[in-house]
Amino acid sequence: MTKRQKRIHDLHRLATHSSLPIQATPMSERVAHAVLARVEDGAFSHKAGTRGGIMVNGDGAQGKTETICEALAIFQEEWLALNNYANPDAMPGTRDLVAPVAYVRCPVKATPISTCQRILDFYGEDYKGMRLEDLVRTVKTAVIEHATKALVIDDITRLKLHREADQDVLDLIREMMSMPVTLILVGVGIPTSGLLREGLRDPKTGEWVYGPVKDRGRSPNDHAASQHERRFQFIDLDPFNYSTTAEMQAWMVHLRRLEGELRLLNNTDGMLTDGGMPEYLFDRTKGVVGILEKLIQHGCRRAVEDKSERLTKDLLNQFTVTPDDMPDLDAESGEQPHIPPHDPTSKKKSTGRIAVFDDNGPAESNAG
Repeated sequence: MTKRQKRIHDLHRLATHSSLPIQATPMSERVAHAVLARVEDGAFSHKAGTRGGIMVNGDGAQGKTETICEALAIFQEEWLALNNYANPDAMPGTRDLVAPVAYVRCPVKATPISTCQRILDFYGEDYKGMRLEDLVRTVKTAVIEHATKALVIDDITRLKLHREADQDVLDLIREMMSMPVTLILVGVGIPTSGLLREGLRDPKTGEWVYGPVKDRGRSPNDHAASQHERRFQFIDLDPFNYSTTAEMQAWMVHLRRLEGELRLLNNTDGMLTDGGMPEYLFDRTKGVVGILEKLIQHGCRRAVEDKSERLTKDLLNQFTVTPDDMPDLDAESGEQPHIPPHDPTSKKKSTGRIAVFDDNGPAESNAG
């Protein structure tokens, strides 16, 4: 290859490493199954009552958004095929716009108005000059007219319930549950965020346990604080563990799948799974798939640049993953994952000659 051809070839490889495909894990498959079950139950229901929602909780960079979007993409394709890619409830003579799944991210400092505007932006609706009442009505109309069956609100724990505006957003979400749509709320640290009552995880069952309802003085209804926990199924997306044989095997399977996606010139078989690499990678990432992905991406770029074309401990030790690698995660909302500390080593450079016998000049005299 010419120098230009090599550069283009390397760019293709770097593009692959910068967008590694989503790898299913036992934890993500459990979450995807729960989300699909809840959405399908709501989509086929013709009752006028409240649809049950689902909350997906997990620390940052664990693939919550990717898992949910992948599951809902499957639902959308199947739902469209089932209805001949048309809205079965559309009125004759009207424009048939079908969006079975809607996805929005909660604003960092949310208000009911900005939340409604985010949803309407997804549908491309014009909301200029609308008051809150008009925005809420337009959101409901858009959901129904687009035949939306699942509405995802990501980063829901950006709501801080000590702020009055955020409490109003929570009331708006409750009102949305009266629409014929399944709400899917995604966030970090939901059980301790105030969206539900303060909860602790039972070490035996792994389920979240909530204390008795306390009247906060704002509402005489003792059951008001528990509305969300009764209306929403709650599920965790956990990182990999490395304690039992089954957990180790699941980690190895995940690494082996990643090996098959790497575009390095040396044989990648066993590059991440042989010797002590599985333990090393787990220590560097604590089983968080987002941190692992960034570590592998940085390593592949370094391996291409220094022409080693292979991931090794020495190469991966030369750098660390930082919060700057995940700028889309809001640190104030707890979305940034805990990255295990690592002190990068300097890149070893060979001088190409032996310097042991070099003469460094006369030694300094200590004579006074």
